[in-house]
Amino acid sequence: MIMALEIERKFLLKNDSWRQEVISSAKIIQGYLTASGTTLRIRLRDHEAFFTIKGKASGITRCEFEYPIPTADAVEMLNTLALDPPVEKIRYIVPAGDDLVWEIDEYAGANAPLFTAEIELPDENTPFTAPDWLGDEISGDSRYTNRALSRKPYSLWSVESK
Repeated sequence: MIMALEIERKFLLKNDSWRQEVISSAKIIQGYLTASGTTLRIRLRDHEAFFTIKGKASGITRCEFEYPIPTADAVEMLNTLALDPPVEKIRYIVPAGDDLVWEIDEYAGANAPLFTAEIELPDENTPFTAPDWLGDEISGDSRYTNRALSRKPYSLWSVESK
């Protein structure tokens, strides 16, 4: 059996010049069903729903399994089982070349005005071109995980910690 792996790097943004390169977008609402360890996530993406299981990260790599579920079930789970308020965001897709894409998240609600960019890689050593709008790397900063943002939203951070 081949384990499904997620290998991604995450960054802040310097500016919004990426907007002219967007090829699609989707509204995402996601909640978490566990407090620590293995991540159990429910996600609504436009009119689709998914249940995701993610293992503990080792660097920028972790195992990930995602399964479609009925939308009504996802809504009910978010309303009754999520430990914290869901994270809401709009995800924009920007081509990165070499069959790679940037996923740029514009967070809403208590996590506004946070923007992040992620690139999922086939291998930890895969090279990619960093566009001019890319800011500081935050791949290893656990405060920026969506799970952490559901517990302690960006708007509650002190100015010094942003």
